[in-house]
Amino acid sequence: MGAVRTVMKQAATTNEILRLISLRAYKRSPALSNSRWYKGILVSRMAGPTDNNGAFDFVVGKVRRGTEPPPHVHSREDEFFYLLSGEMKCYVDGQVFSVAAGECVFLPRRIPHAFLITSEDVHMINVITPGGFMGAFEKMSTPAERMEVPAGPDAVTYANADLTETIKILEQYGVRLLPPDEIAAEMPEYPLQSHPQTRGVPHPASFWQRAFFFHPSHTVDAPSFSPALGEKDKT
Repeated sequence: MGAVRTVMKQAATTNEILRLISLRAYKRSPALSNSRWYKGILVSRMAGPTDNNGAFDFVVGKVRRGTEPPPHVHSREDEFFYLLSGEMKCYVDGQVFSVAAGECVFLPRRIPHAFLITSEDVHMINVITPGGFMGAFEKMSTPAERMEVPAGPDAVTYANADLTETIKILEQYGVRLLPPDEIAAEMPEYPLQSHPQTRGVPHPASFWQRAFFFHPSHTVDAPSFSPALGEKDKT
């Protein structure tokens, strides 16, 4: 048994050495070459699994108010946000954190969370560990055409997108979007029932009207929604 342990220890040491050798130093900044448009969000990927053997994803993002992702839960990843500019509220574990530029928030895996932007937009750093989740974004995004958030009537966001495929891909990456009853239980202060539109963009709460009331894999009772949340999907 002693010999077996020695061989296993040597193998582990060799694998660690090979891992370290395979890593390369680099310099990178947000640019069109590493940026994509994902549901109204500009995402610039500064690091991914191929850069650090799967340790983390490092993303710089710009998000407009009204295009935030709906409440969800990660089964595999922890998330860390640092705001470069703007303000937002994070809803997690029964708490509400008001986060401003220069502040950070940590969101552990398996705890449902959401954020709503309270300024016009935010510029943030997002570190996700372990790495790999950004692969889902790669499948559901398009190359950025400019270093700005997509805007205009044709911009695809959570509020106006067909989310059927989105739900499937997110589930493949261990992320589940919460139905209204679970949101009310997990984050009671999240404004589920009503929220004003911002600059003509429907609040992402209109997402639930499609994802859970019209998606065949979800069967939950629909609460009453304010018309301000946006119209039902016409497809």
